Amino acid sequence: MRIGELAAAVGVTTRAIRHYHHLGLLPEPERQGNGYRVYGLRHAVELARIRRLTELGLGLGEVRDVLADDAGRELAEVLAELDADLARQEAAIHARRARLRELLAAAEQGRLPDEGPVSTELASLLAELGELDLMSPMAAKDRELLALIDTTAPPEVRGPLMTALLPTVTDPAAMDAARDVYARLDALADAAPDDPRVAEAARALVACLPPELPDAGTPAPAGFLAAVLADCSPAQAEVVRLVLDAVAGGGAR
Repeated sequence: MRIGELAAAVGVTTRAIRHYHHLGLLPEPERQGNGYRVYGLRHAVELARIRRLTELGLGLGEVRDVLADDAGRELAEVLAELDADLARQEAAIHARRARLRELLAAAEQGRLPDEGPVSTELASLLAELGELDLMSPMAAKDRELLALIDTTAPPEVRGPLMTALLPTVTDPAAMDAARDVYARLDALADAAPDDPRVAEAARALVACLPPELPDAGTPAPAGFLAAVLADCSPAQAEVVRLVLDAVAGGGAR
């Protein structure tokens, strides 16, 4: 058989056969006097086996291990690993579909936040924050930052953090305090960092924070913090620095 005939007989491409030759998966026949390779039945059998293994989901490196083990022990191990991996993928797909169903239900009821498919915890927090009916630029920045944290923070940090923040937008007194803090921050949009109102806004913001903030584990990269501060005015950035210093020193406890 010529390479095209072999490819057609087994149901693969000639490019795949050449790739298998290159990787050493399929022995390459010697060229005949006319320069063409002639494949025999043994090549077709081995090629069919490679095809069956790859269709099971094995990588070519795993296929090589299987082919090198005539006793078949390696095949049993690889298949068990493949089955476990597929089970993990299946569980992940079920979880993603369940989350999609939640989001579709929220969209049908008009409860899907503008930030899109966020976690259930953040969706609850944003819904309550929306009830404050704030036309505040700093509140809008907070929503964006919360969505960013929701995406990047590990679940063991994200869940407790959103749960800890929820009372700050549900308790009537806390809601009034939040409105006051956002008003103070918005008023600093064009102020200098040494404006006396900066320290007052920082104290008001620290007072709004939950008594116990969950440990975030690994500190945020310096570049991330710099980007957050650069998105604020100089006076607002100074408020954030003062609050971070207070939290680090236990001032928010």
